[in-house]
Amino acid sequence: MTFAYPAGERTSYGALALAFLGLSSTVPTLVTAFFAGAIADRHDRLALMRGVNVASLLATAAIAAVLVLRPSGHVPIPGPAGFYLPVWILLAFPCWAAVTVTSTLFRPAFNTSIPRLVPAGELSRANGAIYASAALVSAGGTLTTGAVLTELPVVWALAIPFLLFFGTQVALTMIDASFEVVRTSPPRSVWTEAREGYGYLWKRRELFEITLSALVINFLSAVALVELALYVASWLALTQGIWYGAMVATATLGGATGFVLIARFRFEPSAGRVMIGLTLAMGLALLALGLVRSIWLALPIVFVYGMVPGMITTVFLSTIQATVPDAMMGRVFAADEVGSYALVPVGQYTGGLVTLLIGVQGTYLAAGGVIFGFGLVTVVAFRALRRLGFRTHPRDPAVPPADG
Repeated sequence: MTFAYPAGERTSYGALALAFLGLSSTVPTLVTAFFAGAIADRHDRLALMRGVNVASLLATAAIAAVLVLRPSGHVPIPGPAGFYLPVWILLAFPCWAAVTVTSTLFRPAFNTSIPRLVPAGELSRANGAIYASAALVSAGGTLTTGAVLTELPVVWALAIPFLLFFGTQVALTMIDASFEVVRTSPPRSVWTEAREGYGYLWKRRELFEITLSALVINFLSAVALVELALYVASWLALTQGIWYGAMVATATLGGATGFVLIARFRFEPSAGRVMIGLTLAMGLALLALGLVRSIWLALPIVFVYGMVPGMITTVFLSTIQATVPDAMMGRVFAADEVGSYALVPVGQYTGGLVTLLIGVQGTYLAAGGVIFGFGLVTVVAFRALRRLGFRTHPRDPAVPPADG
């Protein structure tokens, strides 16, 4: 997108255009996430996933059409003197927003469908395998996109997400199961039912404490990781892009490993204590990154750092799926997503300010230290989370629990 501007305008205008692109996805995502769970709890979830995935296909095709046709002209936009957006970029914004909205609608419908297909005792293994595969496919797609952009016009890179959406649609079409939600009360407005999800999260104190923990951890992680490229270039003194790519790829591989590995520990009876322990480990990993200056030490540390979110995600998903009533599950997932990620954009902005004040090392040490300190606070203050756990038997039928 930045290359849509002449060389002299790329730094200022290109950066602003990227900011608008971010807003075109962030704002619709947060708004949609508020209602996504209520929609998943009102409709056949399989039909919903099929419908929104088709919309993702169409939106991706629309972006490709914009890039091929590339209508000329530009539109003046409020900002620095002379700031404008090329017409083709302006047309791409709503298409990109549509992709993020449909993906947001897809997530709670997908996560609430896993217990319909998997016995309760196998939820952790299933979630780990699913999200590890997704992480590896995402990493492979990113690398492939980079190669395509090097050799071919930009529009060809969109073939990758299009094929992934198409493959998802084929897989959804092959599923022969009922994902209808059994309701215990008459339907009300989407707004009212969405608010019920937040009310349920508040009443289930252990789930509320998980969301609050995720809010803090995601904010502080964003503070540090938004400066990862600068960490590699200035703190590790490695200016070749391959080393930044190695750090990202290693963290992704760590995440995929964490998704799968945690299921082997049978965490279910002590799920809350496991999440607290993983929070402490995340803080220590960021602290360690701030203390080492060798890439050969940073790579294994960032692998461990990447493992932790994968482990936490598997524990969280399995716990919700096993302990929340089916008719409420979508709203709980959506409410947690809104609460967990609401401060990520603020964290990214804060990371830039903090780095200006105390440098890259100071940012990593501060973020890691605060996460570790917060983990210690949860040990003492989050009593409901400490008690959180559930028990399953490998042969338990995949039937939604009767109560929460």
